[in-house]
Amino acid sequence: MTTLDDSEPVFDKDGVRLTVEDAVATVTLTNPAKRNAQSPALWRALTEAGRSLPGSVRVVVLRGEGKSFSAGLDRQAFTPEGFDGEPSFLDMARGSDEDLDAVIAEYQEAFTWWRRGDLVSIAAVQGHAIGAGFQLALACDLRVVAEDVQFAMRETSLGLVPDLTGTHPLVSLVGYARALEICATGRFVHADEAERIGLANLAVPSDQLDAAVRDLTAALLAAPRDAVNETKALLQGVSDRSYKEQRVAERAAQGRRLRDLAGLGD
Repeated sequence: MTTLDDSEPVFDKDGVRLTVEDAVATVTLTNPAKRNAQSPALWRALTEAGRSLPGSVRVVVLRGEGKSFSAGLDRQAFTPEGFDGEPSFLDMARGSDEDLDAVIAEYQEAFTWWRRGDLVSIAAVQGHAIGAGFQLALACDLRVVAEDVQFAMRETSLGLVPDLTGTHPLVSLVGYARALEICATGRFVHADEAERIGLANLAVPSDQLDAAVRDLTAALLAAPRDAVNETKALLQGVSDRSYKEQRVAERAAQGRRLRDLAGLGD
């Protein structure tokens, strides 16, 4: 079976490979031996992937090689030596509040570009998606999961909090009470529950994951790009607008689309 990233890589480093084929980019986590555990170097590579996308890309697929999407943060981060060439998390904790905030903000950049207004991102998730892995899946617009998926937010169990942008989408998807229960207990959320509570758009048998993502990608590309982007912007802004304000935003967006279709746009 063909995979989702058979084309020539744009880059391949630090556990991240980016490939682009026409309007579809695929970002692959490439360290299956460590269940795609995450590190600062991997986060910088993910940030670079977002900055390297050509303007022709409309859909970005995020996937992990091997049996797990991502088992979360590499535990080496918590050792005194940390990663080669990187400050250990213990050293970071000894720094000033300003320095610590700046470092975490840099790490978060790897998780923020997936919801850009000019593209739609899909996480193809199998096996473990734990902690930082769960938050990376949540960073995407859509999630298609295999029947063996295991989501878990383990940060609270380790005495930490989820800080890689996952709390906002989690609450948006499942509501405050469910999000609190998932985070505070650190329990696993499996495929059937993930689909039922809105974490997953679709759950499929493991051997059908790539095919399901290809079908969804094709469906997203079938609609005109500007209409998809305008609709995405409308939906993303709902939580910040009143019902009346949303009606105004709908009218403005539709006006732009009608003018463009009539050849009267700017």
